[in-house]
Amino acid sequence: MAVLNPLFPRRPCRRVRVGRVDVGGGAPVSVQSMTKTDTRDVAATVAQARSLERAGCEIIRLAVPDEEAAAALAAVRKAVEAPLVADIHFDHRLALRALRSGVDGLRLNPGNIGSRSKVEEVVRAAAERKTVIRIGVNSGSLERDLLAKYGGATAEAMVESALRHVSILEALGHGELKISLKASDVGRTLEAYRLMASKVDYPFHAGITEAGGPESGAIKSAVGLSLLLREGLADTVRVSLTAPPEEEVRTAYRILSSLKLRQRGPEVVSCPTCGRCEVDLMALTAEVEKRVAGLKTFFVAAVMGCPVNGPGEAREADIGLAFGRDKAVIFRRGALLRQVAPSEALEVFVREAKALADEIEKEDR
Repeated sequence: MAVLNPLFPRRPCRRVRVGRVDVGGGAPVSVQSMTKTDTRDVAATVAQARSLERAGCEIIRLAVPDEEAAAALAAVRKAVEAPLVADIHFDHRLALRALRSGVDGLRLNPGNIGSRSKVEEVVRAAAERKTVIRIGVNSGSLERDLLAKYGGATAEAMVESALRHVSILEALGHGELKISLKASDVGRTLEAYRLMASKVDYPFHAGITEAGGPESGAIKSAVGLSLLLREGLADTVRVSLTAPPEEEVRTAYRILSSLKLRQRGPEVVSCPTCGRCEVDLMALTAEVEKRVAGLKTFFVAAVMGCPVNGPGEAREADIGLAFGRDKAVIFRRGALLRQVAPSEALEVFVREAKALADEIEKEDR
């Protein structure tokens, strides 16, 4: 569900369409990830892509390291509903094969795809199919002359690299493109997007590349994407984690939900606990999150262990659970629903939460 937040105005830009997903031009910020299987293994890649779809991933990127991987794309395309983007490096012929396989988008790294004539060949083929191209600039793979000119992979070097290849696409009349300018540090990434925003009106794919593991990477991504989103510099996002791709998707939605830009699935809020708490709230909260994780409907579920603030905070949520000394109370949309023994609270609360999700889904139809 898209949520408009006036505190986060979007940067005006063109709209492109990646398969069935609109990007830019006021469309909701879309969530991407990338399969981490060997693309040549069609069965494993399809299984992971379908898992990503269930997690809410809206655009799926696949690595295409060689001809065998490129050949496998056609079979993956037939088995997966979500738009697919082929990630191409070094060999422009792989991009041509990917286009023939029916992918919905290409990601090209301008620093390593080859000569201008090879890039032009890919662009012409993409234009014939009206396939979106993402000019994907990473700080770690810039052209050597730009590294020499700027003394390293600066934000200015990244932007000049992207503009070189934008000019090729524009000269060939292909305006179906989006741009990414990623570094592994927040400051340089933000600087690059700010600079590029003053020069073009194409949509931006945003993220902090090589962010790290599940915890540190999620924190860095949340910081970076929040800054980019606050300035309207992200039209589609990927959280890059050294973790299963489904975790990237879940983290992205948590970030967008916190900013009230997109909301998918329940948001579980809970108290940090203190000496007044008489239950194992950490374990209870983890179990609640686990059991409602598969729901697609958005609602706020509160799990509170404090008899002082807990009832009030639980009452403010769509559904809330608050523990006292010898009892637990469940609130539903601000009203007391029932009182239960602490030992029964988890099962009853999860059951009521799922019932609420069903009710909200019916209301939205």
